[in-house]
Amino acid sequence: MRIAFFDLEEWQPDYLQAGLLRLQIADQVEARFFHDHLSPETAGQYADFEAVVVFIWTKLTRAVIESLPSLRLVLTMSTGYDHIDLQACRERGITVCNVPHYGENTVAEHTFALILSLSRKLHAAYFQGLRGDFRIRELRGFDLYGKTLGVVGAGNIGLHVIRIARGFGMRVLAYDTRPHPLLAEVLGFTYTDLDTLLRESDIVSLHVPALPETYHLINRETLSKMKRGALLINTARGSVVDTEALLWALEEGILAGAGLDVIEGEEYIQEESALLKMPLAEQTLKQVVQAHLLLKRDDVVFTPHIAFNSQEAVQRILDTTLANLKAFLEGRPQNVVS
Repeated sequence: MRIAFFDLEEWQPDYLQAGLLRLQIADQVEARFFHDHLSPETAGQYADFEAVVVFIWTKLTRAVIESLPSLRLVLTMSTGYDHIDLQACRERGITVCNVPHYGENTVAEHTFALILSLSRKLHAAYFQGLRGDFRIRELRGFDLYGKTLGVVGAGNIGLHVIRIARGFGMRVLAYDTRPHPLLAEVLGFTYTDLDTLLRESDIVSLHVPALPETYHLINRETLSKMKRGALLINTARGSVVDTEALLWALEEGILAGAGLDVIEGEEYIQEESALLKMPLAEQTLKQVVQAHLLLKRDDVVFTPHIAFNSQEAVQRILDTTLANLKAFLEGRPQNVVS
């Protein structure tokens, strides 16, 4: 099988090659490794490849997939797969596999890094330090102990967030479409409806996947139901939060701050050169402008989609990706999403 790995860091080809040898599948594949993304402009170069491995920065659109007539397998080095046109893959009988578990604790820890950065005004203190102008009263934060954390999406990551929150002595409310009462009893949290969670939580943290039903789950209507002065944390997907509505909520003082690891249009923020290389739809340009307005605010802490990005988690991603490849070669595909 000819397989092309994209979106790789400098050290990863050697790690992956060693993994192919360790799993005893190196002789079954002809692997090529690339640091660049797979794009519509370059996809034709890989027309005879039967498998591609990508991260979220590569968008496997229908056009890209149609440029790969030999493609039988897509492995994404991520849990989310909204960057892949699953319908186009289904029509071609292409198997798509993800990495469902690799960094639940990693993302949960980053969630609390964002929470603490806002609750104890760490980012504000840092910038005051750069200016050599400390104004201590402006840096007064608040305790997490005794506060209410609302977790929207109590899946694998959300449950780790709940565990950490309970360690801080926080009361935890959770909203999930598939509640597990036994877990709630063991971890000491309460399931509730979304409106109650928004109304009672001092901090709301989002941990839902990017699906049609979660698109702009946080919008003007839901934000208006939140406790005034609350914090919003998003380490899920940018599409879950309506950026325009978030700007409005911050301007109106409904929210005291936002901690964001993801944001709509983040791919254009991270790779600003893309703005000069491609025509952008009016909606995309609007997202880019709104994102820049948001990130300039003192009450917003932004990290560039790195909640997953610990060394241990990245190695687990690569290991699971190789295990997915081995399973496919053995005729027993695993972690299949399409």
